[in-house]
Amino acid sequence: MKYSYYPGCSAEATAVGYDVSTRAVCAKLGIELVELPDWNCCGSTSYFSVRELRSFGISARNLAIAQEMGDMDLVTTCNACYTVLAKTNRYMADNAQLRADIVEALHRAGRHYDGNVKVRHLVDVLVNDLGYDAIRERVTKPLTGVRVACYYGCQMTRPMGTFDDPEFPVTLDKLTEVAGATPVDYPCKTKCCGGMLMLTNEQAALRLCFELLKSARDSEADVIIAACPLCEMNVEAYQSRVNKEYGTDFHIPVMYFTQLLGLALGISAKDLALDKQVVPVDSVLAALPA
Repeated sequence: MKYSYYPGCSAEATAVGYDVSTRAVCAKLGIELVELPDWNCCGSTSYFSVRELRSFGISARNLAIAQEMGDMDLVTTCNACYTVLAKTNRYMADNAQLRADIVEALHRAGRHYDGNVKVRHLVDVLVNDLGYDAIRERVTKPLTGVRVACYYGCQMTRPMGTFDDPEFPVTLDKLTEVAGATPVDYPCKTKCCGGMLMLTNEQAALRLCFELLKSARDSEADVIIAACPLCEMNVEAYQSRVNKEYGTDFHIPVMYFTQLLGLALGISAKDLALDKQVVPVDSVLAALPA
């Protein structure tokens, strides 16, 4: 199983653990990821509101590079990158003038894109190409007794997601079960974390994070898993600010779903970059069988 791989900017900064654990898990599962050479920022979802055509252009450049690499689906792990790349495909297919403008822009940069690269989220690949049973067969250290709040975020299943229910997704919950852990009832699983609102209206973003953390605690979760770099950072790194704002005492570990799955596959905490977490994950590590 071979895919082109778009890491995204966060993978080289705040989400190093996501990239490291993704590569480790995929290698363990026999999935080959071929990183796009000379990839650029996807523009993120916010850029569409500022420079729409330019944002499509820089996104399409990544897709053009993927097309040059041959007949492989393009895999990404960031929910925002997934949304932006898939959105570019959709808009190019639906809007002839936009498609012509993007093709012209790419031509000036010495590239071409036909609009045919399939954009996939890593969760989609694991679930639908490899399958739950194949992953379960490789689990060597089931996380028995660990209660997990599966946080999908607001962009993995909507508006461009096609592999899970947009409002009540279950793929991360099922992967959690495959890892031997117990997914808890988490009503906030698709609520927004505030995203970049943390930079423009911190109080509003902190309120959203407070609701996510409170829901996890109310569900007696031992850990929250995320599938998006920004979601993970907001819910984990801002817990101290949430505590100060709301008089709470949240110290809930937050991990990428690849890190949780990697532990169950027998990959070491070091090789999953779990030492980079802001809130220690010792309670999760303690649940691992000797």
